[in-house]
Amino acid sequence: MPLKEKLPTEIGSLIREGKAEEAKKLILAYLQDSSPPLRERLEIEIERLNRLGYEYPFSSDEAFRALRKDIWDLREEEFHELLKRGCIDFIILEGSLRIHRRFKANTYWLCGDLKQRKRAKNDERSDAGELVLKWRAERVLKAAKEKGGGFVLPLKYHVKASISLRNPAHQYGEVVRVWIPLPRDETTNISVRILDASKKPKYIAPPDHPQRTVYFELEGEEREVWIEYTFVSRGFHVEIDPKEAYIDTESEVYREYTSERPPHIAFTEPLRKLAEEITRGASTPYEKVKRIWEWVTGNVRYTYAKDYLLYDNIPEYVASEKRGDCGMQALLFITLCRLAGIPARWESGWYMNPLSPGMHDWAQFYLEPYGWLYADPSFGNKRKGGEWRHQFYLGSIEGYRLASNIEVYTQFDPPKKHLRSDPVDSQRGEVETTGKNLYYNEWDFSLEILSVEGLESKF
Repeated sequence: MPLKEKLPTEIGSLIREGKAEEAKKLILAYLQDSSPPLRERLEIEIERLNRLGYEYPFSSDEAFRALRKDIWDLREEEFHELLKRGCIDFIILEGSLRIHRRFKANTYWLCGDLKQRKRAKNDERSDAGELVLKWRAERVLKAAKEKGGGFVLPLKYHVKASISLRNPAHQYGEVVRVWIPLPRDETTNISVRILDASKKPKYIAPPDHPQRTVYFELEGEEREVWIEYTFVSRGFHVEIDPKEAYIDTESEVYREYTSERPPHIAFTEPLRKLAEEITRGASTPYEKVKRIWEWVTGNVRYTYAKDYLLYDNIPEYVASEKRGDCGMQALLFITLCRLAGIPARWESGWYMNPLSPGMHDWAQFYLEPYGWLYADPSFGNKRKGGEWRHQFYLGSIEGYRLASNIEVYTQFDPPKKHLRSDPVDSQRGEVETTGKNLYYNEWDFSLEILSVEGLESKF
């Protein structure tokens, strides 16, 4: 992968010093004589530098004023102390301190003592969503035990997904190419049916594509495309007997899902050592999985992330800094499992709790004779509260899931020509013109749950 290619020393030095404009000029000079894969790495580096302004939009004064709206007695001296403590995410860019666009939420997660001073502390919608989630998980456990394990309590979702350009298509060129994620029709989701769309899709990727999408083209005055579809999502639980669970090292699943997939599923020396340390002395494959689960959910704090393109190796970052969002925690879990000889893979899309849906990533691991099992490290994190979460989300899933992806760094069908806004994952879609990728600041995505119906009983 291009990110494995080492940057020229002088370019790397300028980037570390926050001299983005100088670095871009030097990269352009190098591009005239470089050949692949260095050229690809340099082109990615320019895109990374261009995204820094979007990721770090606030000056120190602007961030202080924003935080003081929540904490009325916050003093400037205290704000600077929070910076020193690592409570506030920042970089030095062109000689100025710039602060991350989602720094406030991260500050409360990283330095929990501030939470008690917030003006607004209650989130009734979030509390209700948590109650619904627990109720659903309890129902899944009960139904699965009565059935003897497996998929249970199917829910039929009717959703509308849309992408809206900030300007009419003709202002970007002749054709604007748009990909909207669509659920994969396999295991987690089944019975995917397209009901309607604002215009006829140019192409629909196969049901089992690792990052499934619907492809459209916009022209002229067009600026929005939408699609309505239904799908079925199911809860899952099975009782695992550690003595029965085993790994078939001759299987295709083992060969594919215990291998590296750099840059973010890479068997680096620090991660090798961590996997060995965590699993040393484990007598069964399931004990290895449990130890990895305990380490990730016990040590890693949830925080919002930068653009994934800005990380060289996400699992290494999470293991070192003990922080990361749902996808970053999932990538660490997957990488450690693979290092320990446990097949594991990515799964992502949306968490579809009717009261609080949102983009989400999780993982799966494979044990014979049970097949693919679920692992959601961020939902099962010990800091989330409730032991039920920690127990349930290793092996089970509640069924509030829209799963479009089972792989990272996968090309779409039809393929995208330019570097993606999110090269790792696919949750809100992608947009490009003939000449360039269109980043998130040039379009908007929405996913609306129109209805949810229990197929065995009404929700």
